[in-house]
Amino acid sequence: MVILDRNWRCGVGEVDIVAIDPADESSALVFCEVKCRTGLGFGDPLEAITYRKSRKLRQIAAEWLATHDVTAKQIRIDAIGVVLQPNSQPHLRHLRGIGE
Repeated sequence: MVILDRNWRCGVGEVDIVAIDPADESSALVFCEVKCRTGLGFGDPLEAITYRKSRKLRQIAAEWLATHDVTAKQIRIDAIGVVLQPNSQPHLRHLRGIGE
């Protein structure tokens, strides 16, 4: 992916990553939420991304598009969960198209 913006904020909230996915046949514009945990004691990091959060990400995407005067054929909301445990490699899980 080609990152266009990181930690972008507006009155609605914040999005961690805005990118273009050239591997997607329509070169989707991707708005991605990243959740990180140091263990699974409070559950998988992706469980923290609720329907309410994905709806808010869509509102943030609309704000980003309006602010940057950009149009896109396709917009996608993704989520990345990262688990960082001591003495272990980070474990990443990337979910494409959440809340569709």
